[in-house]
Amino acid sequence: MAATKQTNPTAPGHDCGTCASRVELEQMGIRLDSWDHVVALAGNPNTGKSSVFNSLTGLKQHVGNWPGKTVSRAEGGFRFNGLRYKLVDLPGTYSLLSASKDEEISRDFILFGKPDCIIVVADATALERNLNLALQVMEITGKVVLCVNLLDEAKRKGITVDLRSLSRDLGVPCVGTVARTGEGLGDLMRVVAAVIAGEVATVPIRTQVPAEVERALDELVMMIEGVAPGLPNARWVACRLLDGDLRIRQALLSGELARLTDRQQDAPVAAAPSLVSIQGAQ
Repeated sequence: MAATKQTNPTAPGHDCGTCASRVELEQMGIRLDSWDHVVALAGNPNTGKSSVFNSLTGLKQHVGNWPGKTVSRAEGGFRFNGLRYKLVDLPGTYSLLSASKDEEISRDFILFGKPDCIIVVADATALERNLNLALQVMEITGKVVLCVNLLDEAKRKGITVDLRSLSRDLGVPCVGTVARTGEGLGDLMRVVAAVIAGEVATVPIRTQVPAEVERALDELVMMIEGVAPGLPNARWVACRLLDGDLRIRQALLSGELARLTDRQQDAPVAAAPSLVSIQGAQ
């Protein structure tokens, strides 16, 4: 099988032949039984998320629709340091909290699709706006890497991003990239692999709530776990219930949330069920 290899540019005056940032990214085709890890790609529109996806997967992509929906679904594959990765490009969205199909698809896949890691792509020139989505993803899972993309655009605008401080403040790794040229993608995948392997611990910053709200959440979590055992993140669902999320409430009361969890425990990632399809007629 022909493959295209991508590596980071070698720094002037430095032999990167054995450097950790010089890694193999081999683009490859993908089948439902041919991956070691699944990585989801999330981000706001216009952050260069598609460039990250295209640079990692090359032409070895499959584009279709999410089950029962007109929203397009792009998947691709590549090999990194001897392991095979499936990359699922989630719809571009600003939030996981509203009722649009794109937001529900992204939310449901993060909750039920069992990705091994989620790369959240952010625009280095508009971090404050982009971090809203990253913080919402981090409320669901700690397996997150923030890809700060478009560093070249930020440099042209005189913007400098302190990636080390950002990583410390968020509690997850942050990697700078220029996906259009492939710069930083080797580092990105090295960090993703380390997070998946547990070699890099993540302690994501999460919303602090008053003690009385925390007690209410604890009570709700116990009830939710009784109704839908094995739910990947019962606390996040409890937060959505307190916020008045009618779709989550309907799915919980009707038993669909429990059935969704049961089906997903034995389902391949590519066939992950979705609350969107369950609630499409409501």
